[in-house]
Amino acid sequence: MTARRTFLKTSMIGATAFALGESVAAKSASPGARVVSTWDFGVPANQAAWAVLGAGGRALDAVEAGARVPEADLKNHSVGRAGYPDRDGHVSLDASIMDGDGSCGAVAALEHIAHPISVARQVMEKTPHVLLVGNGALQFALEQGFTREELLTPESEQAWHEWLKSAQYKPVINSEKSTYDANAEPPGGKDNHDTIGMLALDAHGKLAGACTTSGMAWKLYGRVGDSPMIGAGLYVDNEVGAATSTGVGEEVIRNAGSFLVVELMRHGRTPQQACREAVMRIVKRNPKKAKEIQVGFLAIDRHGEVGAYALQKGFSYAVCDAKKQDALLPAASVY
Repeated sequence: MTARRTFLKTSMIGATAFALGESVAAKSASPGARVVSTWDFGVPANQAAWAVLGAGGRALDAVEAGARVPEADLKNHSVGRAGYPDRDGHVSLDASIMDGDGSCGAVAALEHIAHPISVARQVMEKTPHVLLVGNGALQFALEQGFTREELLTPESEQAWHEWLKSAQYKPVINSEKSTYDANAEPPGGKDNHDTIGMLALDAHGKLAGACTTSGMAWKLYGRVGDSPMIGAGLYVDNEVGAATSTGVGEEVIRNAGSFLVVELMRHGRTPQQACREAVMRIVKRNPKKAKEIQVGFLAIDRHGEVGAYALQKGFSYAVCDAKKQDALLPAASVY
């Protein structure tokens, strides 16, 4: 009996020590905070997100704060209030936000509201829905206290009138001017542009992502791209990692791009390998079209490793962590 009690006591001590050891190991292995985002205007966006992450804040709060920076930038014509309008002169905005636990919210074809990313978060937190669109999204935003305003700026209106002279519609690879000037020309040149997709890993090991855009300039009224589509423009899973996309949204939607990247990471690919494989799937399905458009993916896994890959050269992405807040890197590409 004494021997049995000694055995049980020893076993319990061993089990407790093992559990404590696992806890300490898990804590020591917890990755540091990091935020990544698409394009060169992701640099100032990352810095706003880092103000949250660096203070020990949540990844979800960080990506919302970061995404609001380009949304408010009057020089940015592909995101937010200064976005170029559709062919009928309407500025409509799309956005999505997702937490690593699967909670998500989005708005599409939203007019008259300058910060769609914050409306998307309200959809996530205050409704049973994931996506609100058009007038319904606007009604919801106003009910939540957002201010109605005119989004078509004089500069964007002038550009629209110039476009009407020819009224030719064809997405141009890396076409619009971006907002961040780092004294030196960023990788891919100063004409990088598009949706901002942002992914963050906080000090607690939790992930979140945000994606916001004014969509393609001169699009058909009512057109919605991949940015507000959970699984296309954005997908986040605390168990694996997160991904976001940029470029021609229709091709991303057709391939459920960001979900695909995360699932590939789930099956053992690194973020870089997963982004490349997702891009190559687009190439395989339509090799001719793939040479004429831009699509890029950006991913981060739960350990903080980052990867990016695009169809065309010129796609850049920004990385921010405790060591460096303004890193801007060129993504590898097929062509």
